[in-house]
Amino acid sequence: MTSRILLIQKDHADANAIQAALAASCDSLFRVEWVQQCSAGVERLGEYVSNLRAGTRDLDAILLDLFLADTQGIETFDQLYAVAPNVPILVLTAPQDEATAKMTVQRGAQDYLLKNRWDAYLLPKVLRNMIERAANTEALFDEKERAQVTLNSIGDAVMSTDFSGRVTFLNVVAERLTGWSREDAAGRPLEEVFHLIDGATHERVSDPMRRAIKENKTVGLTPNCILVRRDGFEAAIEDSAAPIHDRHGHVTGAVMVFHDVSTARELSQRMSHLAQHDSLTDLPNRVLLNDRLSQAMAIAQRGNTRLGLLYLDVDRFKTINDSLGHAIGDRLLQSIAQRLPACVRHADTVSRQGGDEFVILLSQLTQAQDAALIAEKILAMLSVPHQIEQHTLYATVSIGVVTFPDDGADADTLLKNADFAMYQAKESGRNCYQFFKPEMNAKAAQRQSTENGLRLALERKGFLLHYQPKFDLRTGAITAVEALVRWQHPMRGVLLPSEFISIAEESGLIVPLGKWVLREACRQAKAWQDAGLKGISMAINVSAVELRAKDFVQGVRAILRETGCDPSCVELELTETFLLQDASSTALVLETLKSLGLRLALDDFGTGYSSLSYMRRFPIDTLKIDQSFMHDVVSDSDNASIVQAVIGMGKSLHMGVVAEGVETGGQLHFLQEHACPQGQGYYLARPAIAKHVTRLLETDSTEGSRDLGRARVARMA
Repeated sequence: MTSRILLIQKDHADANAIQAALAASCDSLFRVEWVQQCSAGVERLGEYVSNLRAGTRDLDAILLDLFLADTQGIETFDQLYAVAPNVPILVLTAPQDEATAKMTVQRGAQDYLLKNRWDAYLLPKVLRNMIERAANTEALFDEKERAQVTLNSIGDAVMSTDFSGRVTFLNVVAERLTGWSREDAAGRPLEEVFHLIDGATHERVSDPMRRAIKENKTVGLTPNCILVRRDGFEAAIEDSAAPIHDRHGHVTGAVMVFHDVSTARELSQRMSHLAQHDSLTDLPNRVLLNDRLSQAMAIAQRGNTRLGLLYLDVDRFKTINDSLGHAIGDRLLQSIAQRLPACVRHADTVSRQGGDEFVILLSQLTQAQDAALIAEKILAMLSVPHQIEQHTLYATVSIGVVTFPDDGADADTLLKNADFAMYQAKESGRNCYQFFKPEMNAKAAQRQSTENGLRLALERKGFLLHYQPKFDLRTGAITAVEALVRWQHPMRGVLLPSEFISIAEESGLIVPLGKWVLREACRQAKAWQDAGLKGISMAINVSAVELRAKDFVQGVRAILRETGCDPSCVELELTETFLLQDASSTALVLETLKSLGLRLALDDFGTGYSSLSYMRRFPIDTLKIDQSFMHDVVSDSDNASIVQAVIGMGKSLHMGVVAEGVETGGQLHFLQEHACPQGQGYYLARPAIAKHVTRLLETDSTEGSRDLGRARVARMA
């Protein structure tokens, strides 16, 4: 490779000698341009700079004599260096001017040679080394610049320290989060710049970077950490720190990557609260009650004490709902919920189970009669009429009472027996309470009858599928259908899943039933594909019991092969219950299902404990917003915020989002206004048999994109 040299030398003899020496070099090729004055050199360097901006580099080094006709000494160097400081300069000087040559090195020259010391071997060697050194320095600078641009462009904060724990670098995000500029922070102890406290105690938290250096491994931040910015502002953060090594493997410092999780943590806390509390009354829900009941039972067992459980159901609530509307009914439930806590102690728990049912946990009872006193107090408190808008409503309740350990050794038995006792209170005339009695288990016999009926229905193919479309809320096009099982009961007619699925799950019958549903849905999906109705996904609900079955994945694979259904057109809708159990085996099952080409949806999103965390851990494609959030989305700002947050979260994580339970035009308008991709519900289309849905799909495929008004008109009865 040829090196291009600009020689600035007034003496002809010296210039000729230099060019001859460079021309004779065996190791390198040099092309020399010779000018005699500083002004000519400045002009040539100006051309070099212009060419460099255009992408052409036509000089590699400068050979400079400081004493020229138009300028002398250090001034010569300064003029040239000011024009092109990135071109390496080798100064040639007489021995008596060596001091001046040393000054040029201090100001930016690469090196100097005495005129009486160089020869045809030394000069090319020095030039070659100087050019290589300058090229390496420039490459290193470019690499550093690229690294800094990269670090400044990422969304996370990055900070580094030396071995002693003093700050060496912050990117722009770290500057913003800490309140320290890189210049101000440089050389300061990390503890001064990165002030961490525990979110609960506000005590100082140990420095993760010092731990990374000391332990020579990547370490994470203590949970619930708060970063105190330079101006005192506090932000929740998550981070990890790792040691920095030199080329010999020795630790020379540490680097930390962190980011602000205040918004995510706040949203997680809100989601966690909603997951454990009833959205209508803000009372603890079934999940939180079960947790507290388990704890109370353990305490009672250790202390050989009792606890009580009261199961409340509002009498004739359906009549109020049907006659005055759901809005008034909801207000009544809220009014009841506000009165109940005043009837119990602070340590007790009042929860809403759903609908018009409430459960009260009475911890540490001295005797069973104490529970009766609370029940009587509740009946008296609720006997006072409720004033709701212009309505004066009289609401009574029927109460079932059980005690632990007398009426059950586990939570499920207690709740079941309390439910039996509550129904006995209704049969006894309502507005009263009943203690559980063993003969109330007659209802359990009815449950057994339902289980036997399910077994018979499986043998005699007594089930059918209805299909409910999902719509693109922007175009109105059908994007998918959800398969919904129905039981053709010989005496009770067509039964919805809510009337038998829980029994099927508890008895294990959900596994063969689930296989039938999957096979029938895949068969129908294949039939639609063969009929030219392509691009329509088939969504199939899968329970936690099915997913835990050992041969579930093999069964899915066999059904896909048997029906010939395209796996990419099948979406399995999973419950949060399964995701919360045994995360490692869960992840393995889901990854295997994904490898088959199936899509995975998270049903009833937002109603479990760990929605945010398992979205990152499991290969979920779609989030289904639970219909409980949709119920009051237009009037309840909390529900509206949650729905907006889930829509935004889905977009950020590149997941599909489907809103369930779209039952009014107001809900639909809200979803469209906030760019929810898909929706499903009675307002758009009711579930129907395959024949009716086929006609709708055929209409949809021929008409193409259509507005949602027409979709609603076409929805099926």
